[in-house]
Amino acid sequence: MAGPGRASEEGLIARYFAPLAGPGADGLRDDAATLTPTPGHDLVVTADALVAGVHYFPEDPPASIARKALGVNLSDIAAKGAVPRGFLLTLALPDDWTEAWLAGFSEGLGAAAAEDGCPLLGGDTVRSGGPALIGVTAFGEVPAGGIVRRGTARVGDRICVSGTIGDAALGLKLRLEPEAAWAASLDPAQRAVLADRYLHPRPRLALAGAIRRHASAAMDVSDGLAGDLAKMLGGGRSARIATDSVPLSEAATRAWEAEPGLIEPILTGGDDYEILCAVAPEGLDALRAEAAQAGIPLTAIGTVTSGDGPPGFEMGDGTARVFAAGAFSHF
Repeated sequence: MAGPGRASEEGLIARYFAPLAGPGADGLRDDAATLTPTPGHDLVVTADALVAGVHYFPEDPPASIARKALGVNLSDIAAKGAVPRGFLLTLALPDDWTEAWLAGFSEGLGAAAAEDGCPLLGGDTVRSGGPALIGVTAFGEVPAGGIVRRGTARVGDRICVSGTIGDAALGLKLRLEPEAAWAASLDPAQRAVLADRYLHPRPRLALAGAIRRHASAAMDVSDGLAGDLAKMLGGGRSARIATDSVPLSEAATRAWEAEPGLIEPILTGGDDYEILCAVAPEGLDALRAEAAQAGIPLTAIGTVTSGDGPPGFEMGDGTARVFAAGAFSHF
């Protein structure tokens, strides 16, 4: 895939990605790596891909794109109660790629991998023939049998979310509609918070152990709280959510106050990458205490109920709403 003035594929790997390689990867000099789980543990595997113009703006900083590509996968690892072990990278580059872009990308990827304890194990670099595509396959591990599934919530469980909801969706809206009336109500710091949450997911890896010990079900909020909650339930289970209990940042609260209609993108927009979980009522205090010790807020927002309908959101005025937008769909 080398062009005029460009390094070969082997040269790109040696320059930008071999320094990120972890144990078992042999410096990316071989076609495969080895990964041995800790004795008594299961491997947990997840894969997500980002496409330029679909999941990120092509003009975004390459370091930010790299952080997002790894972060969205590690968010899934955390929600399963697992700790990271390594990842594979498939990088399909457009015809107009530059080494300056690749240098920024590898720098951001290396920083994120080091912070999260998740080294590069291998992958592939090719020409896309179209927009850039970044595929990551992440590996984690849990004590044998300890994975937390998403479809195992029980009626009566309390529903909790980490962090705050809706910031990334508002960050995207702000990017697309910078002159919107509601945006004028935000100060520069609040705008920066929303923009940053869209660019840089925060995988809640510090919560993994608490989720594994206490949650009956868990998943990450990637496609919107309302839609992902519906995915977590089903099969004779629904939920009752107190909308006023959904944790919002100061920036999101200010935006909602300025434009009440923003409650829909707040609750249905994607890219939060917070953890959504169910926990038995008697385990709620212990889960919240461990979350607080990890420095991550965890808020109870509702209860699992019996029924086949979508989750109901009780508004502050006592009315109930069902959000038809559901979750983001790729198709």
